[in-house]
Amino acid sequence: MIWHFIDTGFNTGTYNMEFDLNLASSCLSNEAYFRIYRWTPYCISLGANQHFEDIILEKAQSDNIDIVKRPTGGRAILHAEELTYSVVLPYSELHSAKEIYQKISIALIKGLELYNPVFAKAELENFQPNFPQLLQEPSGVLCFGSTAKNEVKLDGKKLIGSAQRKLNSVVLQHGSILCGTFHRQLVDYINADGNTKLLLSKEINEKTTELETILQEKIDYDKLTGCLRSGFESVWNIKFTQAVQTL
Repeated sequence: MIWHFIDTGFNTGTYNMEFDLNLASSCLSNEAYFRIYRWTPYCISLGANQHFEDIILEKAQSDNIDIVKRPTGGRAILHAEELTYSVVLPYSELHSAKEIYQKISIALIKGLELYNPVFAKAELENFQPNFPQLLQEPSGVLCFGSTAKNEVKLDGKKLIGSAQRKLNSVVLQHGSILCGTFHRQLVDYINADGNTKLLLSKEINEKTTELETILQEKIDYDKLTGCLRSGFESVWNIKFTQAVQTL
């Protein structure tokens, strides 16, 4: 298997989602991709089955917050002070979708540990929520309102949110590695009454954490990118080629 590493830097929500889909549609049976990217302007992404009506579109537009649908499932995320990753990999009997999800999360933890040893205590969630029931609750609109099985948490709080989808013979998985606290402002853009927003704010503050909150210092994104790349190579026992690819 030939593994490619891509760092596409800052782009719009539409560009980032189309890039991931392009990787999935063009991926050959003997290659795989690990991509790192960020967002400009900041962007709210909605799960494939969510509705734009969940968001106050006028407020997002006036605040220069982009809005996009993800090709994967899950719920709303405000992509801001974070490092986002995507993995595109053919799946087979050797690498089922579930095994891929778990191994990616382990690789991300290894990368965080390389950045700072305190993240060695990060762990995988071992419980799967009842998502149909959860989606009926007010917090069901928020990706970071709950933690799915094999997502990364630290001290019981969600640190990385991930979503996965099978596309023909490949798996596309992408996720948000929270660095700063701006993502919590997502609640301001949720189309809900005041009491519901108070509940959502409580949920996101109690159930999530960020690298900067843990370390009490600003994140060096270049260093973090390098550590994630090294952690992925270590766990997957691979060596990346540096891919140059555009839409």
